[in-house]
Amino acid sequence: MQVLYEDNHVIIVSKQAGEIVQGDKTGDTPLSETVKSYIKEKYAKPGAVFLGVVHRLDRPVSGVVVFARTSKALTRLNEMFRTQAVQKTYWALVQNEPREPEATLTHYLVRNEKQNKSYAYDHERPNAKKAVLDYKVIGHTDRYTLLEVHLQTGRHHQIRCQLAAIGCPIRGDLKYGAPRSNPDGSISLHARRIRFEHPVSHLLIDVVAPAPDEGPWKGMTNEE
Repeated sequence: MQVLYEDNHVIIVSKQAGEIVQGDKTGDTPLSETVKSYIKEKYAKPGAVFLGVVHRLDRPVSGVVVFARTSKALTRLNEMFRTQAVQKTYWALVQNEPREPEATLTHYLVRNEKQNKSYAYDHERPNAKKAVLDYKVIGHTDRYTLLEVHLQTGRHHQIRCQLAAIGCPIRGDLKYGAPRSNPDGSISLHARRIRFEHPVSHLLIDVVAPAPDEGPWKGMTNEE
């Protein structure tokens, strides 16, 4: 586990693809428990460690995850995520190059709970939620295009679904049309950066997670 930022109220870590943020029916150890153990050991805390889960990343996705270390921070961060007061930047390696090098995508997503999948439509329809994102092309390999994505809304599988809808499925994302899986079961979607006002000190927090050190990510990401 890589810690990207920590103070008394907030801890931000870099999640590896394949990790779950919060416990689920698989019974696998979630990232939240790993972070709790880290805090307990580092600060020699007796008893239970408080850690609030503020948001999640899909299991096959890597990148920045924010946790709250106090109930005050949790309440305020929950509200900030709810009102989109948090700026999130993603990197996605996609099949095919989009027709426009930079654009805003607007779709209406319908979630199928049984399939754990969302479907994108160009027009409003029953039970659909409006989804908006901005993307721009920032790199290439022989086979893939690297997009930087900014979310304007937060919907189920939004980036995966919307990019697939324009014919650019994310590398390894079989659920949304990629032709083959990645060797490690990941999809090539990375929560690259997060920016927000600290919930207590009100200072600007701006954190970047290093790109995965595998496959076509290598050598094309211009690490800062």
